[in-house]
Amino acid sequence: MKSNLPDFAWFNLPNLPTPVKVLFSGYLLAIGLGLCMAGLQIMQTHGMADGKPGLSLDDIVYSYYGNRSGSKLESKLNGSMNEMGTPEARLDIIKWIHNGAPETEWESQFKNIFSQHCAQCHGSIAGIADFSKYEEVKKVARIDEGASIQTLTRSSHIHLFGISFIFFFVGFIFSFAVGVPKWLKISAIAIPFAFLIVDVISWWLTRWNPSFAWLTLIGGFVYSGAATIMWFISMYQMLILSRNGKIYGNAWEADLK
Repeated sequence: MKSNLPDFAWFNLPNLPTPVKVLFSGYLLAIGLGLCMAGLQIMQTHGMADGKPGLSLDDIVYSYYGNRSGSKLESKLNGSMNEMGTPEARLDIIKWIHNGAPETEWESQFKNIFSQHCAQCHGSIAGIADFSKYEEVKKVARIDEGASIQTLTRSSHIHLFGISFIFFFVGFIFSFAVGVPKWLKISAIAIPFAFLIVDVISWWLTRWNPSFAWLTLIGGFVYSGAATIMWFISMYQMLILSRNGKIYGNAWEADLK
């Protein structure tokens, strides 16, 4: 007597049941938008570390190794915060930093300058230095040694946990793709994880030696590129290729051959 084996002919992106397509497509659309926002955020933070638009090796070096010829506060005033406040106030703060940011001048002059030009963000937004307090200003007025160990530890575990989940589900959806060579499918799924690890390790190496900054750029671009390819192939097969009415069969079964 023959056993009634389940029919998994629909087990591929073009032939998935409509509710599953809606689930997968909605996830990919939300994740795609989130990754675009993450890219914009990187351009607004790391991308302006050297005071120039666009992400460069110098941005990576300044973000993780630091600009050890001056302070982080001075770098920001000459870079991404250049337009905040008046030129006179910015020049006064830089001179004060060069004099060692003495506390004796804080109450009489600089507390009011920071209150007028900086405290609307640095004092009301959690997670950034509170510039209404001298101790917080003094920390960023010291020589810029880049990201702290505490910052790197926090960023590393957040990225490894959070982005790994994103890549897991994107790769899982992509594993249902048809017409993709087995070696290419495996490579596309594995590459984001491998280069995410390279990216995070490169932060620590760059903090020790700025020569490793290029690894950060390579890691980010490669894992973003691989994830983007999986995203487009998955969306194409679910929304466009599915319209031809063809039954493609079990995608996982084909990959096992």
